[in-house]
Amino acid sequence: MRFDELALNEDILRGIETMNFQEMTPVQEQTIPVIMEGRDLIGCAQTGTGKTAAYTLPLLDKLLHEGNPDNVVKSLIVVPTRELAQQIDVQFQGFSYFLPVSTTVVYGGGDGAGWDVQKQGMLMGADIVIATPGRLLAHITNSGIDLSHVEYFVLDEADRMLDMGFFDDIMKIVAELPKERQTIMFSATLPPKIRQMAKQIMHDPAEVNIAVSKPNEAIQQGIYVCYENQKMELIRELFGTPADTKTIIFSSSKQKVKELTHSLKRMKLNVAAMHSDLEQEQREAVMLNFKNGKIDILVATDIVARGIDIEDIGTVVNYDVPHDPEDYIHRIGRTARAAATGRAITFVNEKEQGKFHRIETFIERDVEQLPLPERLGKAPVYEPRTEHDGRKRSRNRNANRNRRKGQGGGGRSQGKPAENNPQEPATQGAQSAATTFSEPTSASEGRSTNRRRRNHRRHRAPRKVEE
Repeated sequence: MRFDELALNEDILRGIETMNFQEMTPVQEQTIPVIMEGRDLIGCAQTGTGKTAAYTLPLLDKLLHEGNPDNVVKSLIVVPTRELAQQIDVQFQGFSYFLPVSTTVVYGGGDGAGWDVQKQGMLMGADIVIATPGRLLAHITNSGIDLSHVEYFVLDEADRMLDMGFFDDIMKIVAELPKERQTIMFSATLPPKIRQMAKQIMHDPAEVNIAVSKPNEAIQQGIYVCYENQKMELIRELFGTPADTKTIIFSSSKQKVKELTHSLKRMKLNVAAMHSDLEQEQREAVMLNFKNGKIDILVATDIVARGIDIEDIGTVVNYDVPHDPEDYIHRIGRTARAAATGRAITFVNEKEQGKFHRIETFIERDVEQLPLPERLGKAPVYEPRTEHDGRKRSRNRNANRNRRKGQGGGGRSQGKPAENNPQEPATQGAQSAATTFSEPTSASEGRSTNRRRRNHRRHRAPRKVEE
C-alpha cells in the first residue's frame, strides 16, 4: 500500500515524497489507520520496521487539522535514550517540513543553556515534545511544565524502558496527563510487565503484532566458534583490509570496547568507540561522523543496539554473545535496513555456546558455522546441548568435586587435560573469578587452603555489570 492512498493532508504527503517514502511497511499499513481512528494501540514490531513513521504521520495529520490556538503541549513522546529522541526529531522535521508544527526535544547530558531551551520550548507550547523520562520529570518538578492538555501520548521502545528501570518514572509522567487522551505504545516484545502497564494506562487498546522477535530475513547470519583469545585475531583477519560498508562491532563491556577500538586504530582503520563514558557532545559527534561516512567502524556497547537508524550499515559483529536473545535481535537489526541486505557475525567461545544456543532456539533456526581461518589454529567443537550447557556444567562440577572428595586428591574442575583446552589466558577476569581450590589432604594443608580461600575472597574484585 502506498502512502498517497491514505487520507493524509497534502502537505504531509509532500514531506513524505521529499523523504523518498513511497510504499508502507507492514507495521505502518496496519497501525496508521488505527491511530487515525483515535484508538489506543499496542504495536509489537522488531527494530527497523518503520514504526517511528507509523505514529509520526497520523500525529502530524491530527495536529494539522486541530491546530494549537492555546499554545499548549499537545503530544508527548517518551523514549528510553537521547539518541532515539534525536532520531525521532529528525523524522518529524522531515515529514513536517511544509507544516507549521513545532517540536521540542528533551533529554539530559547537556549544559545549562540546553536546559533553558528545553524549558522555554515546552512553556511556549510545543506541538510535539520528545523526551527521555528522567529529564522530563526534572522539568515537571523544577520548570513548571504543564502536561494537562496532552491529547496524544506515545511510549516508544516500552520494553527497553522497563528493562532500564523507568516504570516508576513513566507512571509519574502518566499521572500528569489527562485521563482523556489517545495512548500509543510500541514495543519489540510484549512480556507480562508490558501488558500489566498497558492495562493501567490504556483504554481498550487495539493490538498489532508484526514478526515479533525474528531477525530480518535479509540478514546473512554466521558464527565463528573460537577460544576467547582467538577473537582479537579474528578481528584482525576480518578487517585486515578496509571494508566497503559501514560496520558496527558490539561488545557487552565498556572496557572491551575501548580495547578493541585501540587495537583497530593501531591497524590504521577508521574507527571510533561509543559507550556511556562519553560526554553527550562526544556521542553526537561520533554518531554524526559515522552516519556521514567519516568513520567506517563503530565499536559500541548496546547503547546503539536500538533506535539508531543508519541505513547503509553492511556488517554487524558480535564480539561476544549478547546476554539475551532479544538483544541479539536488536544488535543485528542495525543492518539490512530499508530493503537492503547485510550480514551479522557472532564470535562464540566455549563458555558462550549454551547462551548462543538459546538464541538459536529463540529465532527458530540454526545459524551457519563459519570455518575458522587456518592460521588461528584449532577451534573448539560446537556442542551447546552437552558439555557447554550451563546446567550441565554445574552438574559436572558437582560430580568432579564429589569424586575428588572420595579420592582425597585435587584435579582440574573441568575434567579436561590442560593441553586439550589451550590458549585461555589465566589473567582473564572471568577465570580469576572462577578459581577453584582442591580439597586438602591434611589438617595443616586445610588451614593453609582456608587462608587462601579467605585471601581470595578478600582481594577478589567485586563483580561489575557493564552495559
